[in-house]
Amino acid sequence: MKISVCVATYNGEKYIKEQIDSILCQLNLGDELIISDDMSSDRTVEIINSYNDNRIKLFYHEVDHGFVKNFENALNNASGDVIFLSDQDDIWMNDKVENILRALEIYDFVVSDCVTINEKREIIDESRFKEYNIKTGFWRLMLKTRYLGCCMAFRKDVLNAVLPFPRNAYLVEHDLWIATVAECYFKVGLIKRPLIQYRRHGENASSGGITKGYSIPIKIYRRLYRLACLLKICNRVLLIKKM
Repeated sequence: MKISVCVATYNGEKYIKEQIDSILCQLNLGDELIISDDMSSDRTVEIINSYNDNRIKLFYHEVDHGFVKNFENALNNASGDVIFLSDQDDIWMNDKVENILRALEIYDFVVSDCVTINEKREIIDESRFKEYNIKTGFWRLMLKTRYLGCCMAFRKDVLNAVLPFPRNAYLVEHDLWIATVAECYFKVGLIKRPLIQYRRHGENASSGGITKGYSIPIKIYRRLYRLACLLKICNRVLLIKKM
């Protein structure tokens, strides 16, 4: 079973090496680390290229800049049977891959717990699941999600179902879209064990669902947009699941 780890990078020189090191040590020779870089202006690309590792496949994202489309570019280049999402600034626990693969023998899509740390690797919170009372469920997700993309992994069928992403990245982020499709059409499971150190700092590309202060009309419109996008892909997903 081939693994594809998909990472979106942008000016991540401060933490990218620590993240790559924590990933590569858990991958086999036939696996791949897909990195899409959103035209970084710092040493991010230089650090990535310094590895000279055939498992690392670097792609440049030159249009429609932003972390959502950058992740989509990475996912479009993934060829594995199992897909992992990863941010550029976290740290994987050394048993992440084995725990995820075991869970994916039962589920199509899984989300693990995580320990939240700051830029100095000091622990902010021991369990995101406990902090936000995270549970599975489609309508629970539609009301309020606390799933993190960097804690997600899924089978190739889920990848085929979610691509291409909806056009409007402002109305539905990559991880929210993937989780919504999974909750609607696939078997979802939680791993109640922290498998990454999730780093929060002043330079995160996304807020992790913490600081988004959308107005009520925008919140309603975002949910309606997601539902409309789900309906559009219904027939395609049914065909994927029959194959």
